[in-house]
Amino acid sequence: QLQLVESGGGLVQPGKSLRLSCTATGFAEWTLDYYAVGWFRQAPGKEREGISCISSSGTIPDYLDSVKGRFTISRDNAEKSVYLEMNSLKPEDTGNYYCARAVYGFCEHNWAQVRAYESWGQGTQVTVSS
Repeated sequence: QLQLVESGGGLVQPGKSLRLSCTATGFAEWTLDYYAVGWFRQAPGKEREGISCISSSGTIPDYLDSVKGRFTISRDNAEKSVYLEMNSLKPEDTGNYYCARAVYGFCEHNWAQVRAYESWGQGTQVTVSS
């Protein structure tokens, strides 16, 4: 069974950077190559929101408007990993960040919705504060 493990979260000051990793483990880890992967975040008291999605081939990623130009999603299928580079972090970026395996190999029109994904990691906490 495919499992996703997030890492790289932490406490950072506004304007700083973090790089999150999402690594596939388990019996079916190789299957991550065939699926799009999304990153979500959830702040306390708020719904989980989609931040970015990358297709199985790594082309034409999608981004939430508020992170465009600051966040970059990438993947390394040989490493069974998807990354989220976050620059110029703001306090409103604070939340628990999750990666998830999409239903298909491409990012659907509803890529920012939870229902477009089937497998989820446990999350990694990102706190942006001075």
